[in-house]
Amino acid sequence: MQHLTTQVLVVGGGTGGTAAAIQAARAGVEVILVSEFNWLGGMLTAAGVAAPDGNELAAWQTGLWGAFIREVQNRQFVDQAWVSFFTYRPAVGAQIFAEWVAALPNLRWISGYIPQTVNRVGHRIVGVEFAPADRYQLPQPQNQLPPLNIQAQITIDGTELGDLLALGDIPHRWGWDWRESWSEPSAPPLPNPITATYPVQAPTWVVMLQDYGENKTAPAIAPSPLWDEAKFRGAWAGYAPDYFLNYGRLPGNQFMLNWPQNGNDYGVNLNRLIASPAAREEFFRESLWHSQDFAHYIQLHLGQRYGLARDVFPLDQPTLGGCEFALYPYFRESRRLIGITTVTEFGILPQGQVAPLPVNEQGQITSVAVGNYPNDHHYPGFEFKLAPKSICWGGRWTGTPFTIPLGALIPAGMDGFICCDKNISVSHIANGATRLQPLVLNIGQAAGMAAALAIKTKTSLAELKIEQLQWALLKDPQAPAAIIPFYNLPPDHPEWFIAQLNVLRHAAPYPPSGYAPLSVPPPPPHLSQIPSLTGIITQADSQTYQLTDASAQAWALVTLQAEIEQQLKTLHLGQVVTVWGTPNLSGKWIRVVALET
Repeated sequence: MQHLTTQVLVVGGGTGGTAAAIQAARAGVEVILVSEFNWLGGMLTAAGVAAPDGNELAAWQTGLWGAFIREVQNRQFVDQAWVSFFTYRPAVGAQIFAEWVAALPNLRWISGYIPQTVNRVGHRIVGVEFAPADRYQLPQPQNQLPPLNIQAQITIDGTELGDLLALGDIPHRWGWDWRESWSEPSAPPLPNPITATYPVQAPTWVVMLQDYGENKTAPAIAPSPLWDEAKFRGAWAGYAPDYFLNYGRLPGNQFMLNWPQNGNDYGVNLNRLIASPAAREEFFRESLWHSQDFAHYIQLHLGQRYGLARDVFPLDQPTLGGCEFALYPYFRESRRLIGITTVTEFGILPQGQVAPLPVNEQGQITSVAVGNYPNDHHYPGFEFKLAPKSICWGGRWTGTPFTIPLGALIPAGMDGFICCDKNISVSHIANGATRLQPLVLNIGQAAGMAAALAIKTKTSLAELKIEQLQWALLKDPQAPAAIIPFYNLPPDHPEWFIAQLNVLRHAAPYPPSGYAPLSVPPPPPHLSQIPSLTGIITQADSQTYQLTDASAQAWALVTLQAEIEQQLKTLHLGQVVTVWGTPNLSGKWIRVVALET
């Protein structure tokens, strides 16, 4: 067994773990990151969801999420799908994270391992023992790796299913919370058929399709041993076939299959995910087969031009997936920490256009990350109604913003340990909004910064001064992260920092509208490389805006910027306008960044 020592140990190379490791190292402490696979980024890369959900508005593109999506846009065109404003090849995302890690000499990344034992002394976590991830009997060098024992001052759990919570006997939850727990409006009062069938939300094993071209024949996609055509009937009912496929269109005429309507969500006997390793592998195999069958069904009904994409994911990894299949499923729910604070539905639902800010007993605002996704739960075959948290904004629907308090990352009564992914202290209901990739990136950033500050100040995570952490996140030189959500304050606005600081210090109230009073306008966009289009407004009501150009082509107008959102509200029928923005052929819209009337 190889023995190593570090200041911060991050276990898991998922979205939150990758962010935590990068941020802790950038903050100046020694970090070891241990991952199962040789791709970092989790949901954004290895799990194949290269179509991020949430935090899409310009004001929410802060921290490591903002830095990541800007870097993606520097490398490729992103306006290709209608489920997200940003789709990209998974390998592009993995390369960005790998480069960020490689640039940090105090960050050591070790891949090919899974945690086996959490070491603790009393109520303090002191390290983790790892075994090689060789369960698929891969050729070398995988099977030649020695076991690892890593001691650390602080351990960060970035595993996809909160594995360290179970291994370390750290108090946690799995599954549903009944209404009596927190009186959440959407929580069921008692068990019902949905809760009996799905203890947690259903995961999806993403698979990539390739359009081989008109009059071309792709290799046949074989059905799996689980093939049952009836499971997928009506998958694109209500959608034109090309619109259905364009849901997750990626560069190179590829399509991400992560489709909820009679698609490849898979939720059969989900408790296997936290049972024995053999039971988890059994679930994995069935989940992959289910996605294979969905791809087979599409080829069967939409034509042989559609086949499996090749060489999207690496093959030399300890997984059933690879090539056209993601390396592992896209998990929507994990074991969930019992923390100092628990984020419940009341912490994400708006009062006005924003959720209330979390406050501790001393009256301090404790937020460390901003999210906005609409609450979204996946239970195949069932409709589960949730209290709404969306508004019409910028020509489309978007989720209302909320924040994550530091106490949701830290266990109650434990030291030397912090969570950074879907394993934070959150209710089952609220997890539907907190689980998305952009927010998890910034939760990871907050966890990494908190760990670094605790080590530097020689204090426990529970006693870390919240204002010190918030200041460090706001003033981070490479990826400053918002703490207070304001719709009209993107990170490049000159008043971005002071407006948040005023709210944190109670020098200014937090408005229910989510709009900060501004004394200067935002900086103008650089339009030299952005296409423009002039046309007539042919629809302008109920947050739906349409421009028809000289060729009679109609385009919906949408925006991610608050100043354009305000301009769109002033449009009227028959008005001649010029817009600058990126056309999206899948969504049939223009993402507007400037507008003249």
